[in-house]
Amino acid sequence: MLIENAKGGYSFLKGIAPYSAGAVAMPGFQIEHARLAKPVAIGAGFEQVDTHLKAIGRSPRTLCGMELRSPRPFTFQGFNDFNAGYVKHLEKRDILVDGLNPVARTNVAPEIDSASEPVIFAFSYTVPVRVAFHTFVVAGAGELPEGSLDPHEIVRHGEDTPEALAEKARFVLGLMNSRLRGLGATWDEATRVNVYTVHDIGPLFAKTIVPQVGNARQGVTWHYTRPPITGIEYEMDVRGYAREVVLPA
Repeated sequence: MLIENAKGGYSFLKGIAPYSAGAVAMPGFQIEHARLAKPVAIGAGFEQVDTHLKAIGRSPRTLCGMELRSPRPFTFQGFNDFNAGYVKHLEKRDILVDGLNPVARTNVAPEIDSASEPVIFAFSYTVPVRVAFHTFVVAGAGELPEGSLDPHEIVRHGEDTPEALAEKARFVLGLMNSRLRGLGATWDEATRVNVYTVHDIGPLFAKTIVPQVGNARQGVTWHYTRPPITGIEYEMDVRGYAREVVLPA
C-alpha cells in the first residue's frame, strides 16, 4: 500500500526502519537524480544534499532516494549499528512520516577503489512540474525476503554456483517486480536498472535478467560491487527519473 508524503511530493512503500521499499512522485511532481562528482562521507554528504535542495528551493522533506557506498560489506549487527546513525540524519531533517522512513535506499560496497568510510554517492528528490513523467525509485534489494534482516533467510545462503546465482537473481527480480507494481510503475518506464555483484552474471543476462527487464530504455548496468551485508551475493535496484545532474566536488 502506498503511503502519502504530501510534504515531500511523493508516496512511498513501507519498508523497514533504515529505508522504504520505494517512492513514486505524486501528480504535479517528478523525481530528479543528483550524483556527487566525488562521493562524500555521510555527515558532510547530507550537508551537500541540504545545500543543493536549498539552492533549488526544495525542502529536505522532498528527499526520496539515497545511494550509499561502503568500504566493505557489514555484518548483520554492523549493518544495524550503521543504520541507527544514518536514520538520525533523516530525523534531524524531520523527514520521517508518522515514524516511518519514506526514503528509498541502495547501499553497496565497491570491490575496487572503495572509500575508507561510508559515503553518499547520489540522491533523488522531487520537484514541481506542469507536465510530469511517471518517475519513481525502487530501493535496492538482495536475496532476502521483503522486510527481513535474518541471515537464515538468505536464498541459497553460502552458495555461489551458477545455479545458485540464477535462483538468487530470479528471487530479486521477483522483489523488483513486486515493488514496481506497488508503485504503479513498469519496467518500460525505467531509465536505470542496476545489478550489484562481483560474480559472473554474464550467462544470466540472456536467460534470466533481460527477459524480465524487457525493453528498459537504458539497458542494465552491472556494478562490480558487493551488497551491503556479508552473505548476500546479488542485489538490484530500478529508477525512473526525468533529469539527472552531477554536482561538482
